[in-house]
Amino acid sequence: MADTPSGMTPEEAKEFHGLFMMGFIVFTVVAIIAHFLAWQWRPWIPGPEGYASLTDGVNMAVSYITSHIG
Repeated sequence: MADTPSGMTPEEAKEFHGLFMMGFIVFTVVAIIAHFLAWQWRPWIPGPEGYASLTDGVNMAVSYITSHIG
């Protein structure tokens, strides 16, 4: 057993750090791409007409769903 608080040798700690950083970088890149695609699909900041245009889409979706249920 190593004399470090983690119980790892310095070589094991370096290997773990490398794997952790690679996973973190991959996760961050995927998150950035997902946020970009979500922004392209529906911007988070409303346009000139504000959020009022969103209620039209919600009403249309609800009427579509209820017409297929009943």
